[in-house]
Parts: sequence; C-alpha cells; structure tokens
Amino acid sequence: MADADHPDAPPCMYRDSGPDQCFDGESPFHGLPAMSAIDRCPALRAWRDAGEFIIVRHRRIYCRRAGAGPRLLLIHGFPTSSFDWAPMWSMLTARFEVLAFDLLGLGFSAKPRGHRYRVHEQADLAEAVAHHYGWTNAFVLAHDYGDTVAQELLARSSQGPTHAALRILRLCLLNGGLFPETHRARPIQRLLASPLGPGLVGLMSRRGFARSLQTLFSPTRPLSETAIDEYWALLRHDDGIHAVPSLLGYMAERRRERARWVGALQTTDTPLRLICGTLDPVSGLHMSERYRELVPRADIVVLDDVGHFPQLEDPERVFAAVAAFFPGDDA
Repeated sequence: MADADHPDAPPCMYRDSGPDQCFDGESPFHGLPAMSAIDRCPALRAWRDAGEFIIVRHRRIYCRRAGAGPRLLLIHGFPTSSFDWAPMWSMLTARFEVLAFDLLGLGFSAKPRGHRYRVHEQADLAEAVAHHYGWTNAFVLAHDYGDTVAQELLARSSQGPTHAALRILRLCLLNGGLFPETHRARPIQRLLASPLGPGLVGLMSRRGFARSLQTLFSPTRPLSETAIDEYWALLRHDDGIHAVPSLLGYMAERRRERARWVGALQTTDTPLRLICGTLDPVSGLHMSERYRELVPRADIVVLDDVGHFPQLEDPERVFAAVAAFFPGDDA
C-alpha cells in the first residue's frame, strides 16, 4: 500500500530519521539483511522478546507475564497494544503478578484479514488467556477499548461462576468509552468505521496517524516521535492496518449493548475505580461526570493535566492510584 503522503513511494513499513526514508522489507544497505519495522524499534523488540505466543482458538496471541503477588490482568486499548503498559511495567511487577496480552487484531497477536472483530470475542480471549496461565480470578486494569472488554467480563462475573471463566476481584478503569452517549469519536474514527473504511484505510499515513494520536495527549505531555514510530510500526505489523475498520465496530456495539455494559457498572458488587485524564477530548472530564451520575458510590481519581493515555503520560501517578486501590491481600 502506498503512503498517502508520498503516493509514488513503495509501501512503507517504517519511516526512520526523516519523512522520506522507507523500509518495505528490502534493506537499503547493500549486503545487509532486511530489517522489519519491529526490529528497527529496540523497545518494541525487547517487549516482544520478553513475552511469548500462545495459541487460542487456532490464533496466535502474544502474552507477557512477570512479577509475584496478587494477580493483575491488563487489557489495553485501540489502536495500540500491551506495549501501552511498558512505562508502568516495572512498578506493577514489583507488587503484582502481572499478565498482559495483545487483543486479537492488535499488537503482536494474530490479525486475520476479513475477520469480524467483536467485543464478546475479545472477552472470550481474555478469559482463555487467563485460563492458560491457571487464573480463575484477578484484579483487572483496563484502558479505552479494553474498558469495554472489561465491562463484558464484569457482566459475566456478576452473573456468577457458570457465566464467567474469570472472576474480577476489583476493576480499575482508565479513560475509555464507558457510556456511548459521552464517547466523542474523532472524525477519522467515524470515517473508518463507516462503509468507506476499508477503502480509506489504505490511505492512512504515518503523518496523519501522528496528528490524530497527538490530539489525545495533554499539550504539556506530547507523545515523542520515537513513540509515534513504535505505535505506527505496531499498527502496520502483519498488515494489521486492514483490521482497523472492523475493530472500530466496537462503537456500534457499545450502543447496542449499552444496557448490559453500563448496567454491569451500576449493579456490580465488585469494587470499581475510574482514573481519568480530564484533558482527553474523547472520554475525559465529561465522561467522568457522567460516571459520577450513573455509577453508585463512584470512586474517581482525577488527573487534571493528563489526556487520553494516563499510563503513558503520568505512569507514576497512575501506579499510585492503582496500588492504593488493589490491596496486597485480596487475591
């Protein structure tokens, strides 16, 4: 697929040191082996190599587990991966046994072409990953799309052991579309989720991706160019960019399943905490205010100088709020 910023250029898997240098699997250095986008990102390569791949329903799923203590399952958002947790990883694993994985269609996990991605399937995946490691209960920390997956897990957990393979002991949510009426989707999300999406996805460029991603961050805590390269490489890994329109179906699912997923937050006995970066234009202060209206005994930690990615923008404060909420003797 040609880069939209350079329509005559060859397909670009990774851009390095400037806007015009592309690598598409053929090394520009004579006599040296080709390097993939992931291989050219040391932090991504280290993250991948520290984990492992398991097979779930005939799909290859990336997982990473480390640490000791109460069990903590991490569920990342869209369009990113478990790599979102890297800034907090050493802090979390010093206190918990932590299990992170890449959702289907994202990160290093399988990205089947033409697949109909659904939240219920991702919740099944979360349960299967936990089961693979012998977990039947855990604390859960989720973000963005992962919040919706966690809401489905919570709905199952609230129905009792016959409906849930994983019991959530406590659930901590970061910024995400908990309520469809407060989710302010970006214009590019609405376009890609529309019938035009499969045709438009081939026009996505690193430049446009960076511009869209940066709007989600606090102006005082912008994402670095290196981090943008990493997220762009992950999105395009295994041609995963083609999964984007189908994955974005979660926005319509949230509307259809509102009673179940919002109801799970309202009726559960499971302790809940929301950690909210208020500068998030998609699910920020307005979402936390709706949370306070709808969720009984609302426990909210407000980060007033943080955007959509609290775990990236201020990992120390997020960890402090998480550690205070997940006591060491509950699991």
